[in-house]
Amino acid sequence: KGLADETLKALKAKGGKDVMYEGINPGEKDYSALVSKLKSANVDVVYYGGYYTEAGLILRQMRDQGLKAPMMGGDGMVDRELVSIAGPAAEGTLTTFPPDARKNPNAKAALAAFKAKNIDPEGYTLYSYAAVQVLAKAMAETGSSDGKKLADWLHQGKAVETVVGPIAYDKKGDITRPDYVMYEWKKGADGKIDYTGNELTK
Repeated sequence: KGLADETLKALKAKGGKDVMYEGINPGEKDYSALVSKLKSANVDVVYYGGYYTEAGLILRQMRDQGLKAPMMGGDGMVDRELVSIAGPAAEGTLTTFPPDARKNPNAKAALAAFKAKNIDPEGYTLYSYAAVQVLAKAMAETGSSDGKKLADWLHQGKAVETVVGPIAYDKKGDITRPDYVMYEWKKGADGKIDYTGNELTK
C-alpha cells in the first residue's frame, strides 16, 4: 500500500490522475470483479503494490477478460514464479528492482565463488551478501554485536565497500544510494519470459 500511495503521489505531481484506487485481499483466487472494474474504467496501466502471487492471478484474469493494459509494480513482483502463475500474460509487465548485481565489477570474486558451487546469484543474493559485509564491518569497527551499537555506527553515514559497491546510511537508517532500474518482462530466445537483461532505465 505504501508503494502504491507513493507512486500515486508521484503520478499526481506530474499531472497524471488515477481513474480508480482499489485494495485487494491477499490469498484470494478470483479477482474477476476487480478486473471488470479496471476494464470498465478503461485503464492505461495497472500499478500494483503487492506480491507476485496475486499479481500473477490478476494478470491472467486481465488477459482472460481482454484487458491489454500493462501491469507495473515493485520488487515484490520480481520472482520467476510470476510467470508460472500468469503464464503468457506476464509478458510486457514492468517492474522496478535494483540493478543486476552480477554485472557490478565489485562482485567479480563473489560471483566466481558462487559459480564454483553451481549457484547463479540472481535477484537479492548478492544484495544479501552485501548486507552481511556491512554487518561484519560494523562489528569489526565497534568490537560489538549489540544491535544498538551497530546501528549507531551505521547511522554515522560511513561508506562500507561491498560486492554491490559502497553502501552508507543516513541518521534514520535509510540507504543513501537507492538504485532502481525498470525491467520489462520479455520472451527470450529460449521462449521463456524473464526480466533479467531487460533493463529499460536507470
